[in-house]
Amino acid sequence: MPDPTPQLFTPLKLAGLTLPNRVVVSPMCMYSARGGLANDFHLVHLGQYALAGAGLIFSEAAAVSPEGRISPEDLGLWADEHIVPLGRITDFVHAQGGRIGVQLAHAGRKASTYAPWRGKGAVAHEYGGWAVVGPDTRPYASSFATPNAMTTEDIARTVRNFVSAAQRAEMAGFDAVEIHAAHGYLLHEFLSPLSNSRDDQYGGSFENRVRFVLEVTRAVRTAWPTHKPLFVRLSATDWAPGGWDEEQTVALARLLATEGVDVLDLSSGGLTPEQQITPGPAYQLPFAAAVKRAVPDLTVMTVGMIDTPERAETALQDGHADLIALARPFLGDPHWVQHAAHRMGVPFDPVPQYARGTRLD
Repeated sequence: MPDPTPQLFTPLKLAGLTLPNRVVVSPMCMYSARGGLANDFHLVHLGQYALAGAGLIFSEAAAVSPEGRISPEDLGLWADEHIVPLGRITDFVHAQGGRIGVQLAHAGRKASTYAPWRGKGAVAHEYGGWAVVGPDTRPYASSFATPNAMTTEDIARTVRNFVSAAQRAEMAGFDAVEIHAAHGYLLHEFLSPLSNSRDDQYGGSFENRVRFVLEVTRAVRTAWPTHKPLFVRLSATDWAPGGWDEEQTVALARLLATEGVDVLDLSSGGLTPEQQITPGPAYQLPFAAAVKRAVPDLTVMTVGMIDTPERAETALQDGHADLIALARPFLGDPHWVQHAAHRMGVPFDPVPQYARGTRLD
């Protein structure tokens, strides 16, 4: 007889890590750190998802260098002092039987900006802002800082920063790392012709524009334990003419698979204010499906307005994705997984203290 368990609640092995279900807490910036240090807010925010049974929890983006922060309040992994506060969080998650990863990031030309509720555009130096970098000197928008074009030495140093951050992530006890190459941040900026006008080995052709991402991936994969999965997040399209698109994403996916990437996390957009997006339920799922068709052995995660268990299950049953990442739905309902199990008739008690919890809907 066929297994009646929904795919959403079937385990998935990634390298040496087995996830109990296919629901992932997507990285979400909380803009609540000081000096890059995690604090009680991050412990409670991330710890709640372990209590509620998420298959894998990702922390928000952790900057690999101080100038790589999106805002002055971002998490960091550029210094050893960041290890112990993050280790406190991973210890709690593991004590509840959970699994947790960290996203490693550099914001590039979109760095040194205000938290959304504090303002818009670049933070002035007198208020804690800093000089930003990018592939060239074009800013993201007129209200953002003008970046300094990175030299090849800057690029090499950033690769080393990603490696050092991955090593600190291992010391902090994380089960997975994700390289952030999406949403208009530094690595994505090198991928897209709309933000990369370089004429050296890092610009121009597809092979040159993907070079930085591949160098970071190769270096992190070498430093990160082989029994722990490596994720890479890409924006599958810029939603703008002449930019990064689905065809290039599929081509890069093939290359990343040969570099030992375990999971490709597919989002979209974020590179240019000129993007034209018409969001709707599961609107980014076709990008995941395209990669699955082209690189069937690569595990693919999708994200974006997959807010119901039924929609998530359909994506898995159709073979369009292997993992479902949620962001806003978890902010509205931290116990989304538990309530989804109840709705789908799946026995599910993440921790005994919450076994009595049900949701009537």
